[in-house]
Amino acid sequence: MTSRPKTPLLDTVDTPDDLRKLKKDQLRQLADELRAEMIDAVGQTGGHLGSGLGVVELTTAIHYVFDTPTDKLVWDVGHQCYPHKILTGRRDRIRTLRQGGGLSGFTKRAESEYDPFGAAHSSTSISAALGFAMANKMQDRPGRGIAVIGDGAMSAGMAYEAMNNAEQAGNRLIVILNDNDMSIAPPVGGLSAYLARMVSSSEYLGLRSMASKIAKKLGRRVWGGLEKAEEYTRGMVTGGTLFEELGFYYVGPIDGHNLDHLIPVLENVRDSEQGPVLIHVVTQKGKGYAPAENSADKYHGVAKFDVVTGEQKKSSGGPPAYQNVFGETLAKLADSDPRICAITAAMPSGTGVDKFAKAHPDRAFDVGIAEQHGVTFAAGLAAEGMRPFAAIYSTFLQRAYDQVVHDVAIQNLPVRFAIDRAGLVGADGCTHAGSFDITYLATLPNMVVMAAADEAELAHMTYTAAEYDEGPIAFRYPRGNGVGVEIPETLEKLEIGKGRIVREGSKVAILSLGARLEEAKKAADQLEAKGLSTTVADMRFAKPLDTALIEKLMRSHEVVVTVEEGAVGGLGAHVLTFASDEGLTDGGLKVRTMRLPDIFQDHDDPMKQYDEAGLNAPHIVDTVLNALRHNSAGVEEARA
Repeated sequence: MTSRPKTPLLDTVDTPDDLRKLKKDQLRQLADELRAEMIDAVGQTGGHLGSGLGVVELTTAIHYVFDTPTDKLVWDVGHQCYPHKILTGRRDRIRTLRQGGGLSGFTKRAESEYDPFGAAHSSTSISAALGFAMANKMQDRPGRGIAVIGDGAMSAGMAYEAMNNAEQAGNRLIVILNDNDMSIAPPVGGLSAYLARMVSSSEYLGLRSMASKIAKKLGRRVWGGLEKAEEYTRGMVTGGTLFEELGFYYVGPIDGHNLDHLIPVLENVRDSEQGPVLIHVVTQKGKGYAPAENSADKYHGVAKFDVVTGEQKKSSGGPPAYQNVFGETLAKLADSDPRICAITAAMPSGTGVDKFAKAHPDRAFDVGIAEQHGVTFAAGLAAEGMRPFAAIYSTFLQRAYDQVVHDVAIQNLPVRFAIDRAGLVGADGCTHAGSFDITYLATLPNMVVMAAADEAELAHMTYTAAEYDEGPIAFRYPRGNGVGVEIPETLEKLEIGKGRIVREGSKVAILSLGARLEEAKKAADQLEAKGLSTTVADMRFAKPLDTALIEKLMRSHEVVVTVEEGAVGGLGAHVLTFASDEGLTDGGLKVRTMRLPDIFQDHDDPMKQYDEAGLNAPHIVDTVLNALRHNSAGVEEARA
């Protein structure tokens, strides 16, 4: 006899309330359907695949056992949350993931009550969950804080700062360590699962509580000795002594894909008065999808792909990616300069440091998700005569701003900051956009700030930074591929603080910083077609400014427009300050600054994002024409 096909369960689950109506023996089937749904959806949209596949069973179990959204569930890093989104009322929109107007690739408060905290950066979950737990405790309301922390997020100091502060939350705080690639777990199997269930059981915790009460009556010394003995005995058997020292009751490790192990432990923890608790769960990135399981990076981030074959639909050929230009250039420079070294914060391939590491493994350092440490580590290297490059995404460098100021700039140490993902970043949205680095770096004394207009300029700037020993220097470059400019064999050491004229004109001057140069040249073509002679300058430097070039252009042109892909306070603000100080705008010169708008822009196609920001060629043309109309109206009014 052939068995009947199983009735689909995922179709019956719209929210966790529906999930909790299922029987425990149905959860395995539901998890399998959830995994298949996620694979199919990400195949159509692209996104973070491996991490989500690894937490399918864990997501199912958490929502089954705990009372979400009353219990606040925080995912860290947030790209683990795709299965969570499917189970929390968003399955009908899951194929809009990371698309314009669609679901975010991370948790987002505005999207669902089941997303209590946005977590697109890393290592913030325990602090946030502790906040939820303590707020409910102080207001005598139900609700726990549950942090699921994985994908290397435990490598950041902030996680331990939060744990060190968590004792007051008691059983209101539960931390689930999703150990999927940190190799900190001892072997997981039947014995460890049994021990985890035992030490989280009400019987064990009840006996432990009774013993502690008796011991306390015998005196502080006896109680302290017994407490430590019990703690270290469990630590030797199950691991977790570090977490016990931080005030957590440790349970684990347990198999994060075995629902028969997960559910009883989560239920025990839910029902206990012990706390705060850390549950150590071991999972496999890419679980249940062979192409992801067999991939070196477990399909961490993928383009759209064929679900059957796993083949990603990436465009072939074309100009090289900026990150690879940087990594390969730096590796070549290091061939002849043993002082050059590279630091990245858990993003070796994303920053191109993997290319450097292949050529110079002893001089490449991945510090984990620890940007603060990475910057100060680089400062120490620089202080001892090395030439360190801290290759960190713009949005992640924000996490280490105090170190940039205090440990690098104040001491005028020659740390080189290679700032990837400068500007808007498309599908990753506002949490990963490099919007602020020009502003937050160009305000610092001693800092040099460059921006690459194309891949050749990036290579020149990498060489310039390597040769610059007078103090800190930064160069920013965008996500994605270059514009097709050939990189010369012999690199140019740029003169600090000097721009270049790309094309000469007489009426309009466009001062471009960074990768908007191509749009500035297109705008110049359109203005020339309207009879407006246009100069285009690639400023190269936001700091120090090329004041001689700026003054020359302001004195010889009717309209000057600055263009940059950064927030207010960057190039435009510095140009205006200089012009004001020198009285260059007193004679009727029209100066306009074009920059990112004062909003956090949602994820979308990059060209659409720049359209929304008003930073493409037509917007530059309109800005010039409006300035000229305003000027003409003013002249006519003065004549009248």
